[in-house]
Amino acid sequence: MRKLTYYVASTIDGFIATEEGSVDFFPVGGDHGPAITAQYPETLPTKVREARGVTKKAAYFDTVLMGRKTHDFGVRTGTSSPYAHLRQFVVSTTLPETPDPAVELIAADPVSKVQELKREKGLGIWLCGGGELAQVLLPEIDQIFLKLYPIVLGRGKSLFGSGPRLPDPARFRVITSRVFEDGVAFVKYSRIR
Repeated sequence: MRKLTYYVASTIDGFIATEEGSVDFFPVGGDHGPAITAQYPETLPTKVREARGVTKKAAYFDTVLMGRKTHDFGVRTGTSSPYAHLRQFVVSTTLPETPDPAVELIAADPVSKVQELKREKGLGIWLCGGGELAQVLLPEIDQIFLKLYPIVLGRGKSLFGSGPRLPDPARFRVITSRVFEDGVAFVKYSRIR
């Protein structure tokens, strides 16, 4: 069965964006970027892949899920199909139709859709963001791949929206971790079921 992986960047106080949705505070450069990109080249947006000459095929994910606000970030940067090299889904109850022919719209019940996707053959499913969608999909999240930046933001958009509403804590264990010279920690967690 395929796994749903929440692969995301976060501050050490648990924020993935400012309250306005900006991610400009995450530093660009350093030694973490090339190392992580080499392992997960499919997580670069298509335009960035093209600009950098990245042609390596998907190694881990062949499907990406994103919330409307995460997708809107791509639209603001000039593309309605940010990951054209992957099968793309946008989860939204407010979009009247799919934002791009290459993007499939999930208008209701994303949990059932993820369960259906998990039963299909293929590589992993990447939950790209955002926090509100991660909160809804937490029961289906099998792994969390966290790029943890040594930044305290103070407030912003949380890793899991307003917080999971669970009867019991969701428990994960560290599978691997690496701290880069630039201070970014890349920690991979697996769900304990």
